[in-house]
Amino acid sequence: MAVIDVTEATFEAEVIERSRSVPVVVDFWAEWCGPCRQLGPILEAAAAKREGKVVLAKLDTDSNQPLAQAFQIRGIPAVKAFKDGHVVSEFVGAQGRPAVEQFFDALVPSEADALVEGGDEVGLRRALEMEPGRADAALPLARLLLERGEAEEALSILENVAGDFQAEGLAARLRLQRDGMLEQELATLDRGELEQALQMLIAALGSENGHREDVRRVIVGELDALGPEHPLARETRRKLAAALY
Repeated sequence: MAVIDVTEATFEAEVIERSRSVPVVVDFWAEWCGPCRQLGPILEAAAAKREGKVVLAKLDTDSNQPLAQAFQIRGIPAVKAFKDGHVVSEFVGAQGRPAVEQFFDALVPSEADALVEGGDEVGLRRALEMEPGRADAALPLARLLLERGEAEEALSILENVAGDFQAEGLAARLRLQRDGMLEQELATLDRGELEQALQMLIAALGSENGHREDVRRVIVGELDALGPEHPLARETRRKLAAALY
């Protein structure tokens, strides 16, 4: 059931409640609306391609004016996507097939998304084959490998990732360990003594000229894991800035 017709009487059950288990895209349209007739088949085709993963609900605004007013529909076609009972994305006006496909893709997890969510080694490897450099697959896979003592493979996987602080931080840490650098600092980190380890790493920035950038990456990766509002992260960022500049 990729496409359904909804009314004011059925909207709560068919859209709001249904969206708690599967995304629901609502097409606000009217019979007299030419652009609506152009957009409708494109929406229906996109929904059909994702049968079971998304539902398209069509609502005639002429017959359900109170509902159209409640959602502030001022021009049609208007398309709103619902998840967990709330509007999460929308657009107004006729769109071409590529834009509609992109709109639906953002709602429905890709195969790689599902593999990453599964979290097992085979799935994570497959996700990286499909989308190389994907940090949310590379990082957990590297950690699985490290548990088995396969540091070199973990490092090779992480070095394909760019723009993710935690992945870059773990890769930098593995390079330091491989080169026999900062053994005491990294051992303190391994014991979970994070505040002391961060202080030691910042102090090491002045003496590890050849590895300064990797030391910085380790620190930044740990701060990213803490989150921007964590008190230790805020204090350490100030200390890091002072040490670097």
